[in-house]
Amino acid sequence: MTKDQTHPRTLTDRVRGWTKNVLLPVGRFLHAQGVHPDAITLAGFLLVIVAGILIAREMLFVSGILLLLGLPLDALDGTVARMRDDIGERPFGGFLDSTLDRYADGVIFGALAFYGKQVGSDTIIILAMIALVGAFMVSYTRARAEGLGLECKVGIFTRMERVFAILVLLFTGWVLPLLWVLAIGTQLTTIQRIWYVRQISKPGVN
Repeated sequence: MTKDQTHPRTLTDRVRGWTKNVLLPVGRFLHAQGVHPDAITLAGFLLVIVAGILIAREMLFVSGILLLLGLPLDALDGTVARMRDDIGERPFGGFLDSTLDRYADGVIFGALAFYGKQVGSDTIIILAMIALVGAFMVSYTRARAEGLGLECKVGIFTRMERVFAILVLLFTGWVLPLLWVLAIGTQLTTIQRIWYVRQISKPGVN
């Protein structure tokens, strides 16, 4: 099995396919206005910071609305970047996007841990920290595999599933049960990716 093999489509891949027809005209408009994709990335991250502050202040529903409004920005930066002539010469945009995604994970789960302190729940604090480590490890295992020339997008709880679970948590207020889902789901996905890379990197596998 090689890095050119056919891989299962993730939820993120499917969502991108479903929203492509909406994102393309918006992306063309922003590109025509001279909007830089890095500016879109930074705008999305700023929304996450504000949402994190609101979570820490126990304003979960409002923070959910902000995160929902920011979701298109997470896809639009890539859409606009692909329309630029210098995309092949400038890999920084993808690097910035991935880096700020990790900061965003830290902001949201850190805010949820602070929320747990505010409501007096040590369980919420612990689960938020476990979910944060899991989210980082899901991303790290993919990045490390790609550094070895292997594609690794498998897993039951990739970024899109995490975002969906966080939105449900914020809109419903079911903080504890959804944090259990996030904490367990991210750890299982990390294990899945470790096992997957072990399997496809065996000598003679093709």
